[in-house]
Amino acid sequence: MRFGALRRLIEGVSQKMLTKTLRKLEGDGLVHRQVYDEMPLRVEHTLTPLGQECARLVNKIELWAEENMDEIGRANNSGDETRPL
Repeated sequence: MRFGALRRLIEGVSQKMLTKTLRKLEGDGLVHRQVYDEMPLRVEHTLTPLGQECARLVNKIELWAEENMDEIGRANNSGDETRPL
């Protein structure tokens, strides 16, 4: 995706924070940054294979959380919030 498209997709993110995050993800090997030699300059970001694997895992966790939201909510509401983990 191009930077502008990512920024529109992620509601409320500042240009500075998105740039910083993309650089960090690139440094961690999760995102690939491709600069095209054309005018105006075009830059696209894609997930690397490692980033794709991470995204699949995050999606599984999201699905698990959605499937178990009611049970988690009941546990939070019935428990003593001061007890240790």
